[in-house]
This record gives sequence, structure tokens and C-alpha cells, in this order.
Amino acid sequence: MSGNPSIGAVLIGRNEGQRLIRSLASVAGIRRVVYVDSGSTDGSVAAARAAGVEVVELDLATPFTAARARDAGVARLRADGLPDMIQFIDGDCELHPGWITAARGAFERDESLGVVTGWRSEQFPEASVYNAICDTEWHRPAGPIRTCGGDMMVRAAAYEQVGGFNPRVIAAEDDDFCLRVGQAGWGLLRLPLPMTRHDAAMTSFAQWWRRAVRAGHGYAQVGALHPGHFRRERARVLAWGAALPLAMLLGIVVLGGWSLALGLALYALSWLRSIRGLRREGLGRSDAARQAAFLTLSKFPNLQGMLTYYWRALRDREMRIIEYK
Repeated sequence: MSGNPSIGAVLIGRNEGQRLIRSLASVAGIRRVVYVDSGSTDGSVAAARAAGVEVVELDLATPFTAARARDAGVARLRADGLPDMIQFIDGDCELHPGWITAARGAFERDESLGVVTGWRSEQFPEASVYNAICDTEWHRPAGPIRTCGGDMMVRAAAYEQVGGFNPRVIAAEDDDFCLRVGQAGWGLLRLPLPMTRHDAAMTSFAQWWRRAVRAGHGYAQVGALHPGHFRRERARVLAWGAALPLAMLLGIVVLGGWSLALGLALYALSWLRSIRGLRREGLGRSDAARQAAFLTLSKFPNLQGMLTYYWRALRDREMRIIEYK
């Protein structure tokens, strides 16, 4: 690639409020920015227009998905000629200064790259245990990767080759997209650099539960599209969220209360194993214990999400987003 590759940005959001305003400010240095709104009722569209970016409002008659929104943003960019690279960013994230230059440099050095991403961090991990869980999730090793989250810079040629995102995938649509990019022969790379700061804004158990339901839906739906992907996650959910509770109930006939005690002991061992893993990642003892408890519990909302997908697929129903905020 010669010269200075052109960059465009697609920013998506729905009722992000002040988070969107901060996000828009962070991408102000990009020449072309398209904001795609999925039916916001909080003034997001007006805020985007006031920031001077192009705005696409999705038709409410079709189910919203992040994938659909990103594709709509690229379609608007395409109308005037696609840039060489497209930076995708969610409306609850802020782009880190210097990221665009670093990502563009990676593409210039290696023309086989289709996706370049970096490190995402949580803006307010101290606000709640739920935000802290997100911050831990964002910690991923740098280097060649198979998948990444929705904040990424994508070579336009790679995007066009795979046909963009799949608008029917309501969660883990970024995994599906990245897998198809890799299957098309492109490389994917995570740079050891800060890319975005995310604001999960999770303050309640109910929000955390819905987010875990959404994750389970993604395990099942993307797993159906790419059977080898999320295989371990699906197996864990089925084992800890369905098989063990069922075995505990059936075992009461033979073992009585011992069946429940044995099952609870197994959950305790799983919790302790999760603590050890989180401690190895650098978490303090109390933080690791709290987050490990939610990891253990998450198999139940994950199972709910998986069953939701299977029920929808069986009945050929539309896949609708699962929101947690």
C-alpha cells in the first residue's frame, strides 16, 4: 500500500447519552465519520448532528443489531467511495489518542492484514463489580488473533470480500465477522497498545444477568455458524448450567441430601479454580473471589441465552437484540 491510506469511521449507538458525546469527540480527527442510530429516544441523533458527523437512522420496522448498524454505516461511506480502512467503534467507547496512527501503520507494514485491534479498558472499573468484570474480560494478549471485539480497524478490501457483518447475529457478531475474515485468508492482529476506553455503566445484578444472557445467545448462534468456535464455552454452560443441576435433582432419589451437598461442593471447586485463574491474571484476592463467584453463576444466564437462541431458531423467529442498559 502506497501513500497515506484513507480512514473512515463507523460509530454505532442506541441511547448512549453522554457516553456518545464523549465518543464523538474522540473520533473528531477522522475525516469521515458516520454515526448509525438504532432507534434512540435520548437525543443521540441530535447530538451526532451537532458534532457535524453524517447520521444514519435505522428503520424501526427491521430488528436492530450491531451488525446491521455497522453495515449501514459502511453503506453510507461506500456511497461516496470507501476509504482504505474503516474504524469501527461503539457509542459507549472513546478512541484513544494515537490509535489511528498506530493501526494505520500496522496495515502499511503488512498488506496481508485484514483486521487490526488493540487493548480496550473499562473507564470506571471501580464503580461496580460488574464494571470490574468487564475490565478483566478486556485483558487479552497482543499478537496474531482469530477474533476480537467490535472496536477494530478493518481493511475495506477484506470487509468487501467477506460481505460485511451478518445482520442476523445479535451477539458475538464480531467473532463471526473475524472468523470469516480469517477464513478468507486475511491476517488479524492485536497491537500491544490502548485502543478504546469502554463505559459499561453496569450498576445492577439485573444488567449483569441480561449481559450474560446475551453472551449465551452468542455462544449458540455463532457456534451454529462456526461449529468449532465457542465449543468449550457451550460445553461448560451445558455441564454447569444444566447437567449438574439435573444430576443433583435426580440424585436425591438415591443419595438424598448428599446429592445437593455433592453438587454444591463441585460448584465450590469451580469457584476456587476460577479464583486461581484470576489471581494469575493479577487480580487481588478479594476481587478475584468476587469475580469468580459471578463467573460460576454466569452459566445459568448463559444457558438461558443459549436456549433462547435454540427456541428462536427452531421456530424460525427473528433474532432480536438483548439489551442490558
